[in-house]
Amino acid sequence: VFTPKGKVITLPVGATPIDFAYAIHTEVGHRCIGARVNNRLVPLDSKLASGDTVQIFTSKVEGAGPSRDWLQVAITPRARNKIRQWFSRERREDAIDTGRDELAKAMRREGLPVQKLASSPVIVNVAEAMNYADLDALHASIGEGHVSAKSVAQRIARELRGGEHEEQLPSTVRQPRRTGPRHPVGVHVEGLDDVMVRLSRCCTPVPGDAIIGFVTRGRGVSVHRTDCANAVALAASKNDRVIEVDWDQDRAGVFVASIEVEALDRSKLLRDVSTVLADHHVNILACTTHTGADRVSRMRFDFELADPSHLDSLLATVKRVDSVFDAYRVLPGKGSRA
Repeated sequence: VFTPKGKVITLPVGATPIDFAYAIHTEVGHRCIGARVNNRLVPLDSKLASGDTVQIFTSKVEGAGPSRDWLQVAITPRARNKIRQWFSRERREDAIDTGRDELAKAMRREGLPVQKLASSPVIVNVAEAMNYADLDALHASIGEGHVSAKSVAQRIARELRGGEHEEQLPSTVRQPRRTGPRHPVGVHVEGLDDVMVRLSRCCTPVPGDAIIGFVTRGRGVSVHRTDCANAVALAASKNDRVIEVDWDQDRAGVFVASIEVEALDRSKLLRDVSTVLADHHVNILACTTHTGADRVSRMRFDFELADPSHLDSLLATVKRVDSVFDAYRVLPGKGSRA
């Protein structure tokens, strides 16, 4: 088998482009996302023949890696060993990330100031007292289920309350559940100033959408997009309950939006897209993903955002993520793009 520059690579019968990529270099194998054989794109599980010229396409994303399915495709010992080594390292990194997140959540439940303690030696001291070499070893142990995050958080709390760091434990750290008044929704109801207003979940309108109101029984005014199927049905059957509403530009609110992202599947794709959402300071409420046989991944996110005008900027940033080829707002119940 030949490289595009004519170099000969010796492979066993039945070898695939994955075996070829790892024969070139370990990093080429890890970052492989596609192959062209004799100037024709082929699946990565295609069998190579003697005399083929193979070109490998690689991902530019930092931390790109192989798929676990490749162990069923690769046949050379080198390729299979390199894939196993990558996943062994990746499992530890995932365990560290998971353990770090679980410990942070457990510390918040204990009323501990996570941000302040992140730069404090207290957690390191607790890790050493528990016979762990460093914080990564403690986080990995939590992520792998060897020790519970709750027990570690309680130990940190005891360390703080019994020592000189007691002033770092404000009583207001623990956030209460949403039992009080809800965020204002930023909608003005014509002729009524103190009526309860809620944004309908069936169409999740945001400022800039054309909206109408519907007077409900005991739940105030429900606000819908004018093109919402439920709103159209209500206007036709109970027109006397329809009321005029407008967006109140002087009041802030928290709004729910849904987007769908389409991309070529790869390792850490979900993490990279989620990072973009986090960087735009939105609160993810739900996420669903599905990857078809064509290796196209479709991800849907429902999230809260304070300023809907940032939605276009967010979508533009998501589209710049490696291997993403489309991102758009979805209108619940309509299954179409906004």
